[in-house]
Formats: sequence, structure tokens, C-alpha cells
Amino acid sequence: MLQISHLKKRFGERVAVDDVSFEVPTGETVGLLGPNGAGKTTTLSMLSGISQPDDGTVSFQGQAVNRDANQLKRRVGLVPQDLALYDELSAWANLELFGGLYGMSGAPLAQRAAEALALVGLEDRRGDRVKEFSGGMKRRLNIAGALLHDPELVLLDEPTVGVDPQSRNAIFENLEELKRRGKTLVYTTHYMEEAERLCDRVVIIDHGKVIACDTVRGLYRRLPPSQVALLEFDGAPASDGLLTALAALPGISGVRRTDGGVRLETEDFGAHLARALEAVAAQGVRIASVQTGQVSLEDVFIALTGHALRDGAAARA
Repeated sequence: MLQISHLKKRFGERVAVDDVSFEVPTGETVGLLGPNGAGKTTTLSMLSGISQPDDGTVSFQGQAVNRDANQLKRRVGLVPQDLALYDELSAWANLELFGGLYGMSGAPLAQRAAEALALVGLEDRRGDRVKEFSGGMKRRLNIAGALLHDPELVLLDEPTVGVDPQSRNAIFENLEELKRRGKTLVYTTHYMEEAERLCDRVVIIDHGKVIACDTVRGLYRRLPPSQVALLEFDGAPASDGLLTALAALPGISGVRRTDGGVRLETEDFGAHLARALEAVAAQGVRIASVQTGQVSLEDVFIALTGHALRDGAAARA
């Protein structure tokens, strides 16, 4: 549905998007994953035609997207990261306004507004002013506004920022329902768990460049199979000496300090975890908890970029 080729965008001397290329197949959810400041929002602005690239092209079903392509834009819904709502108006009045901007009116607009509110679970709050809504409800109404004209492609820029876990899960369910209805979604996020849950394929972006583009399973194949243990310590943080001792143990392939302890990688914790626990005890460190599991998308990100996702946080681009 979308083909993005060699996009570049500069703001003065700063290169926000640097030779970005990827494709968005029809009916799939494609995630743009990267830290704040990676260039995700700038890329989405160019996909929607709001911002013009300095170089490169964006094609929607074979047609170039630009500021004059109004007919193409009518087939695209945009959910911006900054809420596009009028607090003094009711939810229904907001949707009437947005529908009017798309040239909708009368019974067709009323039907689409009712359907959009039902999808996001706000039909019983249609008459309430937006200023009375929680942050999560505003985010869901923001999504409803992008769906009024029944777009084929929906672009979502970090739609769960600042919402509580219950509202975030409700938004996930909304997006999964849109996908079941055949919509194509492009979703920017810096949350690993969102990309893993929602996306068919993930475009990892860092410092304005595409680091990898693959299905979630394909990204996992870039790492050797391994198991992970998170050791949380009671009190003292992990010392450099403890990290060195753990890294020297047979069968331990990776060691990383975390906020509350250490993270270990191995191919078989059944054979090697006991030695690791003994090494921690020998350093006089008390273990508060142990959690084991498999490698995650964050491991892929670290392997590809050399840093954890949160380490790249900067001003939003």
C-alpha cells in the first residue's frame, strides 16, 4: 500500500530522517520502533503529506503523496501524538467538526460518528465535553476522529503516550479490531511490548536511519537462541567486579547491569544458573528475586544499535 524510498529531511544543520526506505503491505500493521528523537514523527509527517521530504518519495498505491494529493489524503487517517481535540466541545461536536473537514454531513456523518465512538467505547459519553475526559479517553477520541471517513490506511503516532494501563489495553483492542476489518496501520512507538503485540513487521529507526526492517520473527532470528534471567538484588547495585565474575562463567553468553541487579543470557539456565547464583553470593550480594524467560525485541535493538532503547531518548523529532 505504501512505498517509502530514500526519504531525507533536515531541520537546519540537523538531519532528522536520513535515507529511510521501507514498504507497508496492504492489511498489515507496520511499526516504526525507536527512541524519542529517532525521526519517527518526522517520517510519519512525510507519509501523510503534511511535511515535504528534502529528498526521496512516498507512494500510496502507486501514486505520489504530496501536498496537492487531496484525494489520496482522503483515504488516509492520521492520529497525531499531540491531541487534536477541542476541550470545550462535546465528543460528538468534535467528530462533527472533523467530519465537516472531510466534506461529510447529515446522516452519513452521524452514522460514521456513531460507529467510530462505538469502536473506541465512548458512545455513552458522546454528549460530554472533552475537558471532562481522562487522558486515555481523549486518546481514544483522537483515534475516532481519524476513522470518520473510513480510511484504508491509518497512521498513528505514539497513541498510548501518557495513558494508564487500562486505557492502553483498550487502545490495543481498538487497533486489533481495525486490523481485523482489513485496515492497514503504521504505528510509531518506543515501547517494545507494543511492537511485539501489534505489529506484523517492525522498522527499527535510530538517529534518523533504518537499522532493520523485518517481521518480528525475522528480527528474532538475528540473535542466537538464548534464555534470559533477571536477578534483582536486595540493596547494593551490581559492582564491576561482579559483572566481570559473571561474564567469566562457562555458558554465560551475556551480562548487563540493570537498575536493580543484572541480566544474564545463556543457552541453558538449567545447566548454568546455579553457578551464577553462587558467584553472586560469593560477592556478598543478596538476591531478592529471579525471573527467567526468552530474549526480547529489546535484545534485538541493543544488538543492532549498541544501546538500550531508553538510552537514545532525546527531543522528539
